[in-house]
Amino acid sequence: MWNKSRLTEGESRYSSKKTDDICSEANDEDSGRTLSMSRLKCIKYGLDMKAYLFLLVLVPMCVFVIYVHGPKITSFLRPLWEKPPKSFHDIPHYYHENVSMENLCKLHGWGIREHPRRVFDVVLFNNEVDILKIRWKELDPYVTEFVLLESNSTFTGLAKPLFFSANRGQFKFVESRLTYGQCPGRFRRGENPFIEEAYQRLALDFLLKQAGIQDDDLLIMSDVDEIPSRHTINLLRWCDGIPPILHLRLKNYLYSFEFLVDNNSWRASVHRYQSGKTKYAHYRHSDDILADAGWHCSFCFRHINEFIFKMKAYSHFDRVRFSHFLNTKRIQRIICRGENLFDMLPEEYTFKEIIGKMGPIPHSYSAVYLPSYLLENAHKYKFLLPGNCLRESG
Repeated sequence: MWNKSRLTEGESRYSSKKTDDICSEANDEDSGRTLSMSRLKCIKYGLDMKAYLFLLVLVPMCVFVIYVHGPKITSFLRPLWEKPPKSFHDIPHYYHENVSMENLCKLHGWGIREHPRRVFDVVLFNNEVDILKIRWKELDPYVTEFVLLESNSTFTGLAKPLFFSANRGQFKFVESRLTYGQCPGRFRRGENPFIEEAYQRLALDFLLKQAGIQDDDLLIMSDVDEIPSRHTINLLRWCDGIPPILHLRLKNYLYSFEFLVDNNSWRASVHRYQSGKTKYAHYRHSDDILADAGWHCSFCFRHINEFIFKMKAYSHFDRVRFSHFLNTKRIQRIICRGENLFDMLPEEYTFKEIIGKMGPIPHSYSAVYLPSYLLENAHKYKFLLPGNCLRESG
């Protein structure tokens, strides 16, 4: 009976193969079965201390990077889920001071009127006193009525002073042609700021009617810092056959006329007013756009506290993700470098455009073709000209 249990000569009860490979044993024992505790032990056995440390460091680091740089990541990946808007139909812009208006209209394919249209410049005012004066001085020769509305509330529901009312004495040169209104804020904190913005823009429609606008009058729809050039408005008021709605392509500046971002600011528009149809709004109204029609100078303030106020008050206040964004030294440093106040990437629709605009905005040392009042009073508005990035604290 020993033949089944007898070991052959030289044979041992222990195999020459390793027997401490529990993964192999687990695989043999569990073949064809569901995952058992043996396999779980096998997985645990395969993870050494270095792997645990790696995971403990990597996971929190990834969470931190996403928390701090999340908006940058989503902005960079924007081309993956959002297509660029439809292209505008660009209308070439012809101008020279020594060319007659009749010839200028003809160059654009338009006729000439016997009498110019009336022009209404309408703005929703926040706190841009310096830019407003430059704007109104630029447009003064050709505007029939200036219409301004301000509120005691920001778009984000914060109480604010009536800045225009407090500085109205600076604008006596338009007093006889000024329709001024105040819109009481609703102060609904936590509400989408674009709702309050739409509410205030709707109030502008009523104020515009009080100003006496009539059909075929020209209506300029743009924010205070989107300034059409005076010769653009003179062209449109004299020419016959212009589009009923025409967007204006403006040179796009940031902080001052030292930092030229691009030539793609397009929200400003001019409308031939139609009763019951024309509504004041700040979005795309048509496909026609007139080239090189003025300037957009965003965040072009004299005082640091004005930067802070706008950062907290305007519709994109959610971009202030950290309290240190409002630090005065940080803001001053960013202004002089031409960097982004909100630490964001360029808002573009292609990777090529995003990468091309990454980093600080290049300095421009050209002060050619800027609003005439700005250059005539350069000592007063020095902070808006090249080489003068330092701001007053306020």
